[in-house]
Amino acid sequence: MNPFISIAGRKIGVDHYPYIIAELSANHNGKLSTALGIIEAAKIAGADAVKLQTYTADTITLNSDAPEFKIKGGLWNGRSLYELYLEAQMPWEWHAPLFEYARKLGVTIFSSPFDNTAVDLLESLNTPAYKVASFEAVDLPLIKYIASTGKPMIISTGMADTQEIAEAIEAAREGGCKELAILHCVSGYPAPAHDYNLRTIPDMMQRHGLVTGLSDHTLDNTTAITSVALGASIIEKHFTLDRSGGGPDDSFSLEPAELVALCRDSKTAWAALGMVDYGRKSSEQGNVKFRRSLYAVENISKGEALTVMNVRSVRPGYGLAPKYLEAVIGKVALVDIKKNTPLRFDDLG
Repeated sequence: MNPFISIAGRKIGVDHYPYIIAELSANHNGKLSTALGIIEAAKIAGADAVKLQTYTADTITLNSDAPEFKIKGGLWNGRSLYELYLEAQMPWEWHAPLFEYARKLGVTIFSSPFDNTAVDLLESLNTPAYKVASFEAVDLPLIKYIASTGKPMIISTGMADTQEIAEAIEAAREGGCKELAILHCVSGYPAPAHDYNLRTIPDMMQRHGLVTGLSDHTLDNTTAITSVALGASIIEKHFTLDRSGGGPDDSFSLEPAELVALCRDSKTAWAALGMVDYGRKSSEQGNVKFRRSLYAVENISKGEALTVMNVRSVRPGYGLAPKYLEAVIGKVALVDIKKNTPLRFDDLG
């Protein structure tokens, strides 16, 4: 049996259509109403889950202007880590109303905790699962603490090498995690498709024997849909109501119509994979009769030999299969065979 995990009753694995996570991240832009709107839009689009990030600037970094705390290059160039996370953080007092609203709508909600106090908050809200962010995949004590809850875990592996991935998995198991999934990820914001090396996904599946998915930071859905063909069972994409909203993560997030397309097209891709099957498909049944077969193309009298001049392989398919052409040439008609009629072995001697 292929591995699977279950979050809020939804089975996740290669035998089930892809689990789509809409990452709310910092796209609330400081407004609870925006965060609630993102949850509603994700539900309407067909996402399985909405994911939050649970931290404060003080639990994730230090308030320092030292050079090592400054971001150089990229989307957030020149900003300090503290400044960025102070803007991006999801206020902890919002978590309860967000969880309540998601549950009212019937969409699963969980979060990435960035320290033990965040885990405690999420436990108080009875979160159904946890996500470990790529940057925290090396924080083995945090992983063990999350695992001790006994909830399903998803670990994102951006920037982690093979040894670090193995260590994160071992920490989760040691902590008590029974249901574990990992995500292939490139921690660039945004990340170019050519960096994704999606052939890594089946290798991860083979190495670790775990449900495996993709945390996708590219700007469209092509990479995510392609990953389904390689075995991705989970797709996580950042989601916003408006890509031009000006928030820290807005510019590389999907908008509602794009999330609709992702939910639809990932299911189509998964359904198209199907199974190894060389049998005739239901959609082909009506077309079988239009395949080629052997027909008399001239009137053939009883006792007359069949030749390449009076027999041809043509459509439709009511006569002998074309593979018998050489076998029937030279045979003699046992009855009169009219032009444009299918050949039958019973009529040949």
